Amino acid sequence: MTGPRYTPLAQSLPATVPFVGPETQERQRGAPFAARLGANESVFGPSPQAIEAMAQAASEIWMYGDPENHDLRSALADHHGVMPENIVVGEGIDGLLGYLVRLIIGPGDAVVTSDGAYPTFNYHVAGFGGDLHKVPYTGDQEDPGALFAKATEVGARLVYLANPDNPMGSWHSGAEIVTALDAMPEDCLLVLDEAYVECAPDGTAAPVEIDDPRVIRMRTFSKVYGLAGARVGYALGAPDLIAAFNKVRNHFGMNRAAQAGALAALQDQAWLSHIQARITEARDRIAAIARENGLDPLPSATNFVTIDCGRDGDFAKVVLDSLVAQGIFVRMPFAAPQNRCIRVSCGEAADLDAFAAALPKALAEAQERVG
Repeated sequence: MTGPRYTPLAQSLPATVPFVGPETQERQRGAPFAARLGANESVFGPSPQAIEAMAQAASEIWMYGDPENHDLRSALADHHGVMPENIVVGEGIDGLLGYLVRLIIGPGDAVVTSDGAYPTFNYHVAGFGGDLHKVPYTGDQEDPGALFAKATEVGARLVYLANPDNPMGSWHSGAEIVTALDAMPEDCLLVLDEAYVECAPDGTAAPVEIDDPRVIRMRTFSKVYGLAGARVGYALGAPDLIAAFNKVRNHFGMNRAAQAGALAALQDQAWLSHIQARITEARDRIAAIARENGLDPLPSATNFVTIDCGRDGDFAKVVLDSLVAQGIFVRMPFAAPQNRCIRVSCGEAADLDAFAAALPKALAEAQERVG
């Protein structure tokens, strides 16, 4: 008896998960985490109005969600001052990235990203046979100029840039990105991931003309809006590009309760402002904890703080492993030299108290083991 006949591309790929979830780690360690500070979720939760809307939608969950996402797209269009034809809704930015790569990238097509940037994008590129070209960070920031220069060199079809950046928390002004676009090659599309833009200073969002065919901007309800488990993201772009998603997207991919929750969350901008203030407070507390332990917190425009452990990746990995063993879920950047850091998501006071208590022991263990 033989198994299924996989494509040569599928046979060449490893079976992998870009992020090992905290649930997996809890099963491995045989205990729950005391503080969940690694996935950049909003532990502060979604708007109470969103929770109520999802609860009401639960009685109608026997129905499929609207395959056009009409109400949510219309509300998002009003929110951004564009037309519904400029917006596509999908299963988080991750889902939209998969659809976009499927639309643009075939085997051997060049794609440019930063070394150590969001790995799920890379996962999709590999899954459709694209050829990834990476450039290093410059001073813990993604470098638009270097990205576009590499795109010209390799004839890239896609360039990925996150602003603000994950995993470093750094950012560029939106005006800088728009200016840099002049150096991007013809027939290349910039994937501008703005997942954290609601956490960032004014002027971070790129003032791109909505019909500019060179750019597609990605947004999410997973971060400040607190709906990570609902999986709702959207993209803003030129109508022709947005319409092309209908060639490949899962038209019933959005569940009905998630649609209702996202719509209610968008309409509760007072809650958004409240959470933005909570994030600022938590970032300040994380930075203070780092400094109390002789570490350097990097400036952040996100809902996390990246902390420079002052050594190399081996040292930071021991710090991270010790924190996990003590019940504190955090993560770290994947690529050197950014892997000298750990990344700590914003949390409630009790979460950060637990982190503050565990960090000195973690640093002591790293000093003992690595020297």
